[in-house]
Amino acid sequence: MSQAMNYDVAHLIGATVLMAGFGLLYQRRLFAVLNTFSFQALALAAAAAWQAHVQDAPHLYFTAGIALVFKAILVPFALHWLVEKLGIHRTVETALSIGWTMIIGVALVALSILLVLPITAKAAALTRESLALAMSVVLLGMLMMITRQNAVTQVVGFMALENGLILAAVSAKGMPLVVEISVAFSVLVAMALFGIFFFRIRERFDSLDLQYLETFRGDRQ
Repeated sequence: MSQAMNYDVAHLIGATVLMAGFGLLYQRRLFAVLNTFSFQALALAAAAAWQAHVQDAPHLYFTAGIALVFKAILVPFALHWLVEKLGIHRTVETALSIGWTMIIGVALVALSILLVLPITAKAAALTRESLALAMSVVLLGMLMMITRQNAVTQVVGFMALENGLILAAVSAKGMPLVVEISVAFSVLVAMALFGIFFFRIRERFDSLDLQYLETFRGDRQ
């Protein structure tokens, strides 16, 4: 397969991961957020599998498998179950309007391009643009964590941020197998801790909306 074809497919899949990040910012319904995250993880698995093919690095297929099984299937399923179990309100409250959030997201993508492309000038074009896309996904995940007031959506923002880090890792040649194993372990530990965290908040405040924590603490009158 030609080099141009490898570049185009990798660029398309990476852009799909990024657009799913914007989809996470746009969604106002909790289940829609979880479904969009599952789609982003599926695109991430495709990106890792394609990089495994392009780089002739079979261990990246393991990364793709982790992203597919854990992040595209198990994590969304577990969060769906938590939402149903805890009876969480399905509409997501935001600190900013969707319009302003999307505008800031576009600005963060532009910032990523301006920062990454100059410092990777000597790298291959595929690596440069993949890293720019990955940094954009990381920043969009951080933006979601900042602008969402529900604990579940903040967890999804954290997981989306991690998706960006994995995309950056698979785009750089030579990532060792231990990284994929540590990623899988960290996802499992994080989900266990988040589950306990959700139950404790729901038990104490009867909601997972973080504004109730601020009211209890005395930050709001």
